[in-house]
Amino acid sequence: LTLSPSCLRDGGVCLCRVSSVLNRDVKQFGKKHMFDASEETCWNSDQGTCQWVTLDFPCTVKVSQLHIQFQGGFSSRLCTLEGCRAGEELVKISDLYPEDTHAMQISFAAFQVEETVLDKLKITFENSTDFFGRIVVYHLGVLGERL
Repeated sequence: LTLSPSCLRDGGVCLCRVSSVLNRDVKQFGKKHMFDASEETCWNSDQGTCQWVTLDFPCTVKVSQLHIQFQGGFSSRLCTLEGCRAGEELVKISDLYPEDTHAMQISFAAFQVEETVLDKLKITFENSTDFFGRIVVYHLGVLGERL
């Protein structure tokens, strides 16, 4: 089951927040583009270190995979995953070391994500491969099951 905002038809709404949007142009570079399954649209952060994405799920979920597709040259060398149950503080789940490529990266192939039960997930892009700290994500998918 896809748990990210692209799959709202399963009931409930997964709220997504991002640290910034390039030139505040949400129409062209907004967060919704990470979930629209289009190869031509993307979320493009503004410049600055430590860009992030948070997903607040409508119910408790068990996350088993993370899928992410960056634009080569605008990826992150280190991603920190944090999560928590409702009403709790975020705790670190793991560090991921994605490749600087445009290819789809899946947690069990490119990096490991332990199955984790949570209500909120935060992905922090600690250091961008772009000199100005911009991050470009074409696709973000979180797979797992509702509990």
